[in-house]
Amino acid sequence: MPDPEFLLLGDALWLDFVNTLQGVGGGPDALPDPAAYLRWTKANRVASPSDRTAYEDALRFRASLAELAKALDLGRKPPPSAVEVINARLLTVEGRQRLLRIAGAWRIRFAPARPPTAPEAIALSAAQTLANPLVFVRRCANPECGLFFADDTPGQGRRWCSANRCGQRGRIERRRTTRAPLLAER
Repeated sequence: MPDPEFLLLGDALWLDFVNTLQGVGGGPDALPDPAAYLRWTKANRVASPSDRTAYEDALRFRASLAELAKALDLGRKPPPSAVEVINARLLTVEGRQRLLRIAGAWRIRFAPARPPTAPEAIALSAAQTLANPLVFVRRCANPECGLFFADDTPGQGRRWCSANRCGQRGRIERRRTTRAPLLAER
């Protein structure tokens, strides 16, 4: 069941985090205080320190990621400062490489020593998006929305943050405008 307080598209954790920023989804900042940040981390099932310093650090991190999302949406290269911030977060993840048998083949995988904190999980999500050439960051085509989403469709033709949220409105509006001239001719 989706969380009623936060709009979680589920495409990429880091984009759900960026979408909490004021104005991105057309609404107020969804993380106005440390308690809201803690609720957001719980809604996303990631561990988070609940002190004020961690909250302020998360807001700075979110601002860097928002710049990254804007650049990717415009087809630009990732800002080096955003990549540096992501790499700094990834350095804090403790663990080791393990040899695992996956689908009949041997693979080397990183096994974390502990569950990642919220900033670590968000950084990993952003890194996975950047490392995947088949995923594009887009902004919703609904001018009243503006949420970011990860488009991993085969033709990169996804236009809406969510089919139910904005896609349905877009289809209804498009149908209304194409049918209006036909009805006027009768």
